[in-house]
Amino acid sequence: MFRRSFIQRLTLASTGVGMAAATTAQASPTKTVTYRVKGFSCVTCAVGLDTMLQRQKGVMRSKSSYPDARAVIEFDPKLVTEKSLRAFIAEMGFTLEPEGKR
Repeated sequence: MFRRSFIQRLTLASTGVGMAAATTAQASPTKTVTYRVKGFSCVTCAVGLDTMLQRQKGVMRSKSSYPDARAVIEFDPKLVTEKSLRAFIAEMGFTLEPEGKR
């Protein structure tokens, strides 16, 4: 069920339906956070999460790794909060822990 919901959201995002394009070419300082991710079942999950995150306003880069169960997200804290990113990722069906916590 989760996988089907995630794939549907990813498909909608790739067509541009219901998603705002993330265009932030500002010179404001960015913040980078690294999380351990629980819930990746394949490479497509990591790639899909990156795709969805990069469509969020304020997200500059997202690099997720299925084998490492890790996500590195660079964002503009003036446009998006870390709390809202965490909530968005939870909505996608994944659980996050700060890097280093086991």
